[in-house]
Amino acid sequence: MSNTRIAWLSPGDPPDAFPPVELALIEPDGLLAAGGDLSVARLLEAYRRGIFPWFDAGQPILWWSPDPRCVLVPTDLHLSRRFLRTLRNGREEISYDLAFDAVVEACAAPRKGQPGTWITAEMQSAYVELHRLGWAHSIEVWHDERLVGGLYGLAIGRLFFAESMFSGETGGSKIALAALCARLEENGFPLIDCQVASAHLMTLGARLMARREFSAVLADHAADRQRFDAWPADRRPARELLPALAEYGQ
Repeated sequence: MSNTRIAWLSPGDPPDAFPPVELALIEPDGLLAAGGDLSVARLLEAYRRGIFPWFDAGQPILWWSPDPRCVLVPTDLHLSRRFLRTLRNGREEISYDLAFDAVVEACAAPRKGQPGTWITAEMQSAYVELHRLGWAHSIEVWHDERLVGGLYGLAIGRLFFAESMFSGETGGSKIALAALCARLEENGFPLIDCQVASAHLMTLGARLMARREFSAVLADHAADRQRFDAWPADRRPARELLPALAEYGQ
């Protein structure tokens, strides 16, 4: 018999007081628990178990572990030849962790056809604190001094948990994702957790992974809670990514 009820957490519960992910609902897919808080300790425990928060303003905090999971192996990233030509000829630059707050704010901005955003002020504050402590990271894409793309997420052990990305100009988020994939592949990260599938992510090479398989990857690569700090400290031309991307899934 499938589970039909979710657990309710209080802010006073221990950070690891999540039920087993196997108890997540089938409909809506992956809803596991509600309540609790967005403290650093609880968020880190959640991600290490394959659980993430996702809720709208006015709702309680909702915790999810969908089955299957959307993931991206860095070397599976698919970028069109047209995009690579644009990258080669463009003036964009990339950086890491130089404008985390600005990337989160851009990701939280309302998008065309959407009434609001799930990146609430509470969520923004939580991830800014994770960034201050060295867990959350951003990749920025610049055209001159304008921020034209980026993404952010968490690096725990040797897994990256992507949260959101944005494009201020066409291709901005793709450049950010390419920069992330190149950096992670160079440092032995087996995959990026993309959480929930979208048509856009699937065209970029993402695939679905059964929750059981994803949990095994977590146990192998995120259990030690090691922070990943190997991020370049300077801005550099985005075209420098091309050698690293040459053998990716084109």
